[in-house]
Amino acid sequence: MNTATTIASPGVDTPRKANPALREKAYTVAGSLLVLALFLAAWEWGPGLLRMPEFILPRFSRVVQEAGFMWHNSDLLSHFGVTALEVVAGFGLGSLLGLAVGVALGLSPRAEAMLSPYILALQIAPKVAFAPLFVMWLGYTVYPKILVAVLIVFFPVMINVLSAIRTVDPDMVNLVRTLNATRWQIFCLVEFRSALPALFSGLRIASTLAVIGVTVGELVGGNKGLGFLLVDGEGQGNTAAVFVAITALTLTGILTYAAVVWAERRVLHYLPRAATSTK
Repeated sequence: MNTATTIASPGVDTPRKANPALREKAYTVAGSLLVLALFLAAWEWGPGLLRMPEFILPRFSRVVQEAGFMWHNSDLLSHFGVTALEVVAGFGLGSLLGLAVGVALGLSPRAEAMLSPYILALQIAPKVAFAPLFVMWLGYTVYPKILVAVLIVFFPVMINVLSAIRTVDPDMVNLVRTLNATRWQIFCLVEFRSALPALFSGLRIASTLAVIGVTVGELVGGNKGLGFLLVDGEGQGNTAAVFVAITALTLTGILTYAAVVWAERRVLHYLPRAATSTK
């Protein structure tokens, strides 16, 4: 009888252990939705209570109405697609370049010593200043916006990968070396795998910066994209259209960031995750 009780007890206790975690997640989602609802309510009725003119801060319903108008008359979806394409291209190319340079400099201290001053100078130089130059070189195409995004995305990915490669446990490298591993195997099995968490940390930062880079390029010399709609709305004094463009740009950044988080969870599924509750 004791054996039956012992076997049955895990089945009884399991739901009790699962319920608190489920409730915690439900509370988190409910709290987040409540914050969103309060924000939208304040946006809808706040300007009226403060007697704020619509050209300064339009109501939320007015922005939604303008979004519907732009969807049907200003080809909002097409502009959103152009910006999303530029963000993905700039993010992808900048990340690959940052990964390659970070690995190369991490494996070669001499190369880092020679090239780091120039890379630092490139990072310090304001990226906005490059946008007009790229437009002069490449015209009013998607390429100047992608190049600005590449410049902004490159550095955080590169510096994270470089730091991770430099801090690889030497004992692990020596252990694999004793097993007659080649240099390529050491890199793939130890150095690159150790750098993956830092790489995804850099990619998270870069995913938001890519949107900034593309927007800067479109503001300086764009005839398509959400940045162009932003400038067009500002030129017409249409504050609601400006808010629509800002919201669409924010959505683009959120989707890019979510894609990075999804990929990180698939690749780094073996790493433990922090609990939601700190108790």
